[in-house]
Amino acid sequence: MPPILQHLQQATKMMSRRKILLLVLGCGTLSLLIHQGAQLSWYPKLFPLSCPPLRGSPPRPKHMTVAFLKTHKTAGTTVQNILFRFAERHNLTVALPHPSCEHQFCYPRNFSAHFVHPATRPPHVLASHLRFDRAELERLMPPGTIYVTILREPAAMFESLFSYYNQYCPAFRRVPNASLEAFLRAPEAYYRAGEHFAMFAHNTLAYDLGGDNERSPRDDAAYLAGLIRQVEEVFSLVMIAEYFDESLVLLRRLLAWDLDDVLYAKLNARAASSRLAAIPAALARAARAWNALDAGLYDHFNATFWRRVASAGRACVEREARELREARERLLRRCFGDEPVLRPAAQIRTKQLQPWQPSRKVDIMGYDLPSGGAGPATEACLKLAMPEVQYSSYLLRKQKRRGGVRARPEPVLDNPPPRPIRALPRSPQGH
Repeated sequence: MPPILQHLQQATKMMSRRKILLLVLGCGTLSLLIHQGAQLSWYPKLFPLSCPPLRGSPPRPKHMTVAFLKTHKTAGTTVQNILFRFAERHNLTVALPHPSCEHQFCYPRNFSAHFVHPATRPPHVLASHLRFDRAELERLMPPGTIYVTILREPAAMFESLFSYYNQYCPAFRRVPNASLEAFLRAPEAYYRAGEHFAMFAHNTLAYDLGGDNERSPRDDAAYLAGLIRQVEEVFSLVMIAEYFDESLVLLRRLLAWDLDDVLYAKLNARAASSRLAAIPAALARAARAWNALDAGLYDHFNATFWRRVASAGRACVEREARELREARERLLRRCFGDEPVLRPAAQIRTKQLQPWQPSRKVDIMGYDLPSGGAGPATEACLKLAMPEVQYSSYLLRKQKRRGGVRARPEPVLDNPPPRPIRALPRSPQGH
């Protein structure tokens, strides 16, 4: 064989060996990345999200300052948990209530920056219950903070309020046999404006948003229009609980977050035995009529929500919501077993995951960790399902230590659940 051909043959063999070596190294590296990523990420980030950014808009860094107005019985605890976990992952400061306020910012009083624990100021994130006060929040939160909140269909929300706060709200306690139908048949017979926890029995959304829950749009339509304008001036996004996953897609896009950042486990959910399977149409109409201010708010922001979805592209929002649900299912199986189920508190072995029970008549469900787990992945799963009271207490201790405030060191897995909040005592006395 001529020397030139021998040289070419040798060169070809060397190139083939290099290609094989590079292919083996590449496959090994990819396998390692996938293995490690399984511990940290639940979404295949090699593929782009369904909803691309607007044309001509440059990539944005993740937005780090968020104030979430946590309304009552609207899936707000689940949103709060998303924000708490994001803050922990990025070493952000979370505004938390002073101990005298328990785990809410002295609700139902109007919010004041004085209610915030000094070890949690200045904050990047705020997500605990409060009654909205724009001036006080702007005094606390840094410039550029994005404000978001969530609303729920008023009839479904009122059924949840009636069940959850039945032992604490005097208007509800007066009703014979704890009958929602009896209350809505003649609400004025049981309701007393201004008494303790009266806001849970009338236009709770309007009250949480800082409005006057005693106003009626039937008597004063201008008041509802003015309240809507005030909300629109402050809140960049009003999510809708009935379309939770679509709401999270819009939230992710607003904040330039990853899909991983908005994965969640459903928290503070009642057992089927503690809620109505379906609200009869007549009862729903009565609930909306009694809570007419809330109904007006919801109807307006539900319409603006879908206009926003249309602007983003409804098809791509729906695809991304489907991707979110699929990634969430993978995450729940990884954390809580092949068939993750919500359990009654009595069946949850992990103390830090036992949800607080508002009364003997209402069962709040939660998740439990499989036995034998340990390490960073277990702690991440623990935080995913950690109830509000325990997570708030844990974050406060952690931020105290970070700020040099002396606190008893307690591992998150071994910390016993905190005592019930004083704002909602277990016995009806004292009202």
